[in-house]
Amino acid sequence: MSASSKKKLRNAAKAEQLTEKQLAEQTEAKKLKIFTIVMVAAVALMVVFAIGVGVYNGVIVPQQAKKEAEAMRSTVAVTVGDHEVSAVEYNCFYVDAVSNFYSQVGSYASLYGLDVTKALDQQVVDEETGKTWADEFKTSAENNIKSVYAICDEAEANGFTLSEADKTTIESQMTSLALNALQYGYANVDDYLTAMYGTGANQQTVRAYFEKCYTASMYQNSVAEAIEYTDAEIQAKDDADPNAYTFFSYNSYYMSTSKFLEGGTENEDGTKTYSDAEKAAAIAAAEAAAQSLVTEEITSIEALDAAIAALEINAEAASAASTPYTDSSYTYLASAIQSWVADESRQAGDLTYLPSTTTDADGNTTVTGYYVVYFVARNENDYQLANIRHILAAFEGGTTDTNGNKTYSDEEKAAAREKAEAIYEEWKNGEATEDTFAALANEKSDDGDGTTGGLYTDVYKGQMVESFNNWIFAGHTAGETEIIESEFGYHIMYALDASEQTYREMMIKNTLLNEDITEWHDDLVADVTVTEKNMEHVPTGMVISPAYSA
Repeated sequence: MSASSKKKLRNAAKAEQLTEKQLAEQTEAKKLKIFTIVMVAAVALMVVFAIGVGVYNGVIVPQQAKKEAEAMRSTVAVTVGDHEVSAVEYNCFYVDAVSNFYSQVGSYASLYGLDVTKALDQQVVDEETGKTWADEFKTSAENNIKSVYAICDEAEANGFTLSEADKTTIESQMTSLALNALQYGYANVDDYLTAMYGTGANQQTVRAYFEKCYTASMYQNSVAEAIEYTDAEIQAKDDADPNAYTFFSYNSYYMSTSKFLEGGTENEDGTKTYSDAEKAAAIAAAEAAAQSLVTEEITSIEALDAAIAALEINAEAASAASTPYTDSSYTYLASAIQSWVADESRQAGDLTYLPSTTTDADGNTTVTGYYVVYFVARNENDYQLANIRHILAAFEGGTTDTNGNKTYSDEEKAAAREKAEAIYEEWKNGEATEDTFAALANEKSDDGDGTTGGLYTDVYKGQMVESFNNWIFAGHTAGETEIIESEFGYHIMYALDASEQTYREMMIKNTLLNEDITEWHDDLVADVTVTEKNMEHVPTGMVISPAYSA
């Protein structure tokens, strides 16, 4: 981190708190996204997920006796710095570490070696050390405990407190818990929380956990939002790696050498092996086929796809064509084609083929196939971001099919349209200014929390649903209005002047911000240690699948 950045962080920590309205507007309209810090947060998704987690060997336990619950709350599971973390609070971090992981990987958990139908402490992650999945999630929980407590200590030292809007968010979370308890048949919310987080968990302990996590998250956001970068800093970052902020559009077709293997020797178990000569012949045949697609006659993607379909190896294929990639980040380009695609001299219509290779442990390189690549466009992302206000008249009712998709009848859509038109007419018949539009948005919009005036700032292409996106980037001048439809309902749109920054600048700032906040975070936790005390109550035997039974 540069000296200037460190100074900004120090100034940010001492900055005077913003007004409630400013905090709400920054939270809703600017939404800085910091991806490099993994932190437990009180989010509804985790609450909903947790009801499907079988606690204590897959059995949802009933509420324990009051004496046992109180003992759990007084048991110290770990210490972090000068703080004692109870077994109840530790289990909140632990269960949410599990649910955070599963919400990210879902049905792909098995690819990570996790069997969701088995107890976490019965599955080994590292054969050499004997580390189990339960140990893995204990590590995650303790890293999150360290982060949350360190940031909360820093927040307290700098006089930071949650805003009224933040407190309202937490109240909303607690209300959601009560509704979930009712929906899933629990006698009361404390029984529900006991099932979710274990013995001793109740509204008081979970609220305190939510507040601690939310304070850490909001303080980190406040530090991030106070950091600014000069044009020189942004340009220097861009110059260091210009391809990182450029998108590329192209079509490619992968020609695997395996398609051209012939001969081979079949073993008793049915496995075929090929000689070096047979493998070399397959590589040569694959290259010849790829080369046949790179000719002067192929001047369009349609012509390329026709040539691909006409290849002998695709004679029996139902369909064979190139794959289009639109606005792909350099990071996600196949390594074999990165340099060619990102070459600044590349022009639309350029066509080539490039080898894909693999290197074994002994350093031997083998060609595994060829990419045929057709270049379409280079996008520098230098367009200005959009600013917009809108009022949403949401569809109500609807019918949900077996796949969870909701559709609305013509009558339901007409009702939303009528509501939108009535609000629009009310605005036009008044002063018809941006301020009166914002006031109506706060009063009548079905989007937002009633504090931001329907404002969205620094919107980039593709961020919003298609019809919304298309309207705000259609070149409207400030003050233009119109009603449009999306899958959510009808939007009364109010165009504002475009942002002063471009999408490219925003991406660079976010990269710098991630780096600075990561360093800020790492400095905070560097000397903080978590010491395990009484860990016997951690639900290491929990399973993720509710179908599991002991």
